[in-house]
Parts: sequence; structure tokens; C-alpha cells
Amino acid sequence: MKKLLFIFISTMTLSASAQEVLSPETLWSLNRVTALGISKDGKSIVYKVSTPVVKDNKSNSKFYTIPLTGGTPTEVKDTKDLLADKNISADGKYILSSQEVKTENVLGKDIYADLQKADAQIYNGLDYRHWDTWNNGTHNHVFYAENKEKATPIDIMKDEPFDSPQKPFGGDEDYVWSPNGKSIIYVCKKKFGTAYAISTNTDLYEYNLETKTTKNLTENNLGYDTNPAFSPAGDLTWLQMKRDGYEADKNDIIVRFKGMDINLTAAWDGSVESFKWSADGKKVYFLAAVDGTQQLFEVNFPGLTKIAVTVKQVTSGDFDVHDIVDVTGENFILTRNDMNHALEIYSYNTKKKTWFQITDTNKDTYSKLALPKFERRYVTTTDGKKMLVWVILPPNFDKTKKYPTLLYCQGGPQSPLTQSYSFRWNFSLMASQGYVIVAPNRRGMYGHGQEWNEQISKDWGGQVMKDYLSAIDDVAKENYVDKARLGCIGASYGGYSVYFLAGIHNNRFKTFIAHDGVFNLESMYGTTEEVFFNNWDHGGPYWDKSNAAAQKTFNEFNPIKLVDKWNTPILIIQGGIDFRVPIGQAQEAFQAAQLRGIKSRFLYFPEENHWVLKPQNGLVWQREFYKWLKETL
Repeated sequence: MKKLLFIFISTMTLSASAQEVLSPETLWSLNRVTALGISKDGKSIVYKVSTPVVKDNKSNSKFYTIPLTGGTPTEVKDTKDLLADKNISADGKYILSSQEVKTENVLGKDIYADLQKADAQIYNGLDYRHWDTWNNGTHNHVFYAENKEKATPIDIMKDEPFDSPQKPFGGDEDYVWSPNGKSIIYVCKKKFGTAYAISTNTDLYEYNLETKTTKNLTENNLGYDTNPAFSPAGDLTWLQMKRDGYEADKNDIIVRFKGMDINLTAAWDGSVESFKWSADGKKVYFLAAVDGTQQLFEVNFPGLTKIAVTVKQVTSGDFDVHDIVDVTGENFILTRNDMNHALEIYSYNTKKKTWFQITDTNKDTYSKLALPKFERRYVTTTDGKKMLVWVILPPNFDKTKKYPTLLYCQGGPQSPLTQSYSFRWNFSLMASQGYVIVAPNRRGMYGHGQEWNEQISKDWGGQVMKDYLSAIDDVAKENYVDKARLGCIGASYGGYSVYFLAGIHNNRFKTFIAHDGVFNLESMYGTTEEVFFNNWDHGGPYWDKSNAAAQKTFNEFNPIKLVDKWNTPILIIQGGIDFRVPIGQAQEAFQAAQLRGIKSRFLYFPEENHWVLKPQNGLVWQREFYKWLKETL
């Protein structure tokens, strides 16, 4: 009997160890779910599934419906008749849309009619390029038209050199009908050229269909005003940041009620990502980062009564709630993911506090995988604060073994490090290749209070660098960490962190990887497109000798000043059409490493921006990433 038991246990062990682990190829075969909304009859969820096709270097998409209670998905060819169209006015007479409109001449051939083969662009101010696109004289404009065939659309921003939807990522969330259908509310930053590049002051504008006039509804606020929506009672609601030039300011929910602007989240120490009203208009539900995750919250709406405004966290757990699809009584339709699983659609019952998974598009793939384990760890920083550090352990982790370990540096710099599931910086994939991952929620991250979030501004190379080192030093005390095989990786501000740590790490790390990282703060200031970001985070321009904050940034926190101390192999990755962190940053860093005789490699993607989006480029990125680690760690 004992012999049979031994054979049974041994078989189980062999089966578990033979289970596959996540590979780059598997990652790039996963389905990617997007919830589109609830069907008109209120019985089904309409969603899209996009699947990368590596051989074709693109993704294919299919559309489905599935009952709210779960069940078998039904593929549909067209979702137009299934979903209520938010762009149709309440009376059904008009429909909203947006399109690009030529508003200025910047191309040589536009200015000189006799030189149609000229390849020239002429600018008189900044904002001549944004994210990954050069300004060719066109801007996004909002249009409305009668809801009938061959109706002529009317441009409500005629001849204005401004964008709505906002570039580069704005969509139809940037405009909405008023409840009576007599006006259109839209988001726009009505600044042009250099003034546009140094400001975050978007406003909400109201266009009156009858008078053809436009009114600024938020002119007293100097920061971002975005995401206009209306309560069930018809009260305008939106997200607002207070300070001009500060893209990571506290984001609050504002309700315009009886002529007064009520800030529902003013007293709550967090920042709102998105929101949705309850059907009865008594509550607003919203998403926000908290303690290394993104969760669902609610806030009551008291109107002008003396009832206290109270924010409550609705969901909790080691996962991210990504979208609020629908709210019906105590049942919510949400999307959710975690570090080991891509996004799927769920139902959550607030009374029972139970989850039900509705879609499971990658079930077959995940069932074959041995997945990593992620753990919370709280580390004491050098200034006595408690810092959350995510530690991700390889599949089939054995605490008696020693593992090479990677310090992950998050970008942003003010972005939350939560339970997200990236298709590039994927912790599950990294750990599945045999690495322990250390991911600290260092200074500058949402979810730990506004003070923690703001401490990184004008202090890029200060306390946050100590936070990184506190995290890796603490985890390195574990017996399972191979202290002789520590690496450091990151992108954007995380790439900056890699470059900076390369000069101050005191031989902790054996290798570095920086993707689209900031290397030279002076040339970054002179070439990046969103100047407001550098002005806020660095304190001002490098030439302002009377500005103590700026001078400290450009002299003490500039990675290029530390190159003489570099002594460690480094892989540098860069997108060719990244205008946020332009190519010169990577070129300067690679040239410095090469001329100093440091083992280094330059991975360049001519047609990628700040991200890597094409499937085959994504696989090259993954393969080169892990090849470098095998070579150097």
C-alpha cells in the first residue's frame, strides 16, 4: 500500500513539474477581451475578442454576445443594432461623430501651390508633433448631423485649430449630448502651438444647436476637465484636476447641481480613474488605485442636504477592476485581471460579495500552465515609511533554490503599479522564465495617498532611488535570491531609473535593461512634445539659473552626469516614433556605453512609439529581452 501511495505521489509530482510555463509565444497567442456594453434588451453583454496573428503581424477581432448570467457566447458580425448608440440625441433626431479637419497650412506643398513635390513642414510654434504623429495641419473636430441617410454633418468647431477628441488617445468619451438634445458638451484644450505644449488646461464646452454659439463651462478651473457625463437627473458630471501643467494631479468627481459645483471626492485621499452613476442617481461608482490594486468604490450624492459625503471601497482583493460595464441594483458587470491572467468579464454581487466569471476566453491556455505566485511585502524605506513591494516567484517555486532576481522600475513616473497584465512588461512571463521579480510601489504611485504620489515631482533622483534600493536590498536577504545575479529593468521613467541606478548602485546589479528611458534631461527638455510635464516634474527649464529646483534636477538628477561611474552591461531599447521620449535619449546612452567599453546592445524599432504594438516586434522584444538576461545574468 505504501509503495502504491509513493508511486501515486511521484506521478503527481512529475505531472506538475511537466506542466508548461508561460512563454513569449504563448503570451502573444492570448485573446484580449474588450467589453463594449450591455445589449439594448438588457439581457446580454456585447464584447470584442482580439487575437494576435503573429505570422500576419496583426490582430484579428471577433464580436460576441453572452448572457449576463453567463453561458455560451454567440458570435455576431455587427454590433451596431445590439448596443444603444450614445451618440444619438435623446429625441433621435441627430447623431454625433468626429473626424479630422484641415485647419492650417504647414506642409510646403500647401503653402506653395507650384511646389507640389516639396517635402517640407513649416511651424511657428511647438506642438508640431505629438506622441507618434507629426502635425500636418489637421485637427479632430466634433460634428452633428440629422439622423438620416446623406445628411450633411455640421462642424461645431469650424476653423478652430484645436482637437476634440483630444490627441493622442481621446475618443467618444470626449463629447456627449445634453439630456434634452439641444446642446453638445465636449472636451477641448483651446490653446495652440507653444501655449498648447506647456498647458494641461482642457475645458468642457457647450455648443448650442439653436444659437450656434459655444460656452466654456469650466473656465475657472486651470487643470484638466475631462469625461463629461450626465446623472440620471440631468446633472453634468466630470473629472477634474486643479493645477495647470500637472498631469498627475488628484482627479476628482465634480457634479454641477443647481448652479453649484460639488466635489464628491475632495476629502478622500485618492485619485479617480473613471466613474459611472447608479440608476437611481443616489451614488457614483468609480475606479481608483489602492494599495497596489485597482478597485471599485462608491460615493453617495447628497445634493444640497446636510448628509455627509462618504467614499466606500466596494471590492477588495489581489486583482484589478478595469471597467465598470453596467450597474443594476446589487449586481455589477465589471472587467477584471491580475498578474497571472489577462482581462475577462465578471459579475459582482455587492450584497453577497461574490464574483462570477462570465467570459473565460483563455481557459484552455491557462489550464496547461504552471503559473507564478505573487506576494505582498511591506518594506521600511530610509525615511521610515511603509512601502508595498510585489514579489513574483517562479512557477513550481522551491525556496531551497537560488534564483536570479530582477528589480522592476515602473514608468509614469506617477502611475500605479497594480495587478495589471501587460503584454510586454509581463510579470507572469518574467517569473516563468525563472526570475524572481521585485516590483516596488515607490514614491510617485497612486494608491497610497496624494502625498506619496506627489513626492516624486522635482525629486526624480532623490528618495525614489532610495526606495528602489530599499526594496531590492530587503528581498535580497531571502535565501532563495542569488545575490550575485541581480538585474534592474524598466521603461520610460523606469528607463530613467535604470540609467540613474547604473551610476549609483555600488555593484548591486549585474545587468540593466532600459526601454525608452530618459537619459539626458537637458536634451529631453528640448525635444519632448509635452513641455508641461518637464516644467512640472523638473521644476522648469535648464537655462533658468535662478530656479533652484530646476538646477538641482538638471545637475544632480541627470543620468548623463553619472556615466563615468557606469561599469555594468546594459541593453537599450527604443522606438523610432516615440516623441514623448525621443530617440536621441537612447542614442546618447548607447553611445556613452559603447565608448566607455561597456558591454551594451541597442534594440531599435523604427515604426514603434513609446510602446511596442506589432505582434512580430513584440516577439522580437521578448526574445531579445530574455536573450540579454541569459547572456549577462
